[in-house]
Amino acid sequence: MKTKDIISKSSKPAIYEKGTAFMWTDKHIAAQLLNIHLNPDIDLASRKRSTIEKTAAWILDTQKGKEKLNILDLGCGPGLYAEIFAGKGHSVTGVDISETSIEHAKKSTQDKGLGISYINASYLNLDLEAEQFDLVTLIYTDFGVLNPEEQKQLLQTIYKVLKKGGTFIFDVMKDTELENRVSPNTWETAESGFWKAMPYLLLSQSFLYEKEKVVLFQHIVTDEKEQTDIFRFWTHFFSQEDIAKQLTAQGFTNLRFNDQILPTGDIWNGDNVLFTVAEK
Repeated sequence: MKTKDIISKSSKPAIYEKGTAFMWTDKHIAAQLLNIHLNPDIDLASRKRSTIEKTAAWILDTQKGKEKLNILDLGCGPGLYAEIFAGKGHSVTGVDISETSIEHAKKSTQDKGLGISYINASYLNLDLEAEQFDLVTLIYTDFGVLNPEEQKQLLQTIYKVLKKGGTFIFDVMKDTELENRVSPNTWETAESGFWKAMPYLLLSQSFLYEKEKVVLFQHIVTDEKEQTDIFRFWTHFFSQEDIAKQLTAQGFTNLRFNDQILPTGDIWNGDNVLFTVAEK
């Protein structure tokens, strides 16, 4: 890659400008992500197993008095939360865009006899029957990676598929210490690794869009064939007021907030993460 190309590609882009590559459907990256999902001791593709179990228990505790729930788990990955819900006797449908994760989840539910239904699709393109779920979950701050129009679209879909009195539970990053979310540029070389199965050069960057409360995490990957891929992850940060405004605009009521679900650790955990419970 020529110097002019590096300068051009690494410049701060317009907000929500798409990258040239999509991580979730890349076969090599998907395999790496699955291994990370299944590691119970790290907070990366999924949270630590102990945190997942605590979070799932809290989610079900919000539904006390309801015996057998019909649950929709959006962004389910390899089914870590879905299997806990199903193990407690609930009917579960999981949705994820990663074919690799869904294939693993399907095999796992078959091996364990849990009967979970899995759909390999983007949850932005779901066409499900109205008013069929008691509970919809979207965990690990997925809501914040969507642009505003996508957020609105997803809330409309969730409101549609929830039964009257049903519950939507999700988590977001709080809008605190935004300047500390931005990390310096880093360069990395590898013979093979997370991004490619061949030698590559990686430039990782982040940019703050303060007015919109958005941080872009950008990864520019150039391989030995001189192919360059740009991966962009737009991450939103929210106040309770921000979330309440969006939810009430779509008809949700009885909002409750909780920032004491996750263990403390760094600015991506503990009370930096806000969980929201909303009802239809």
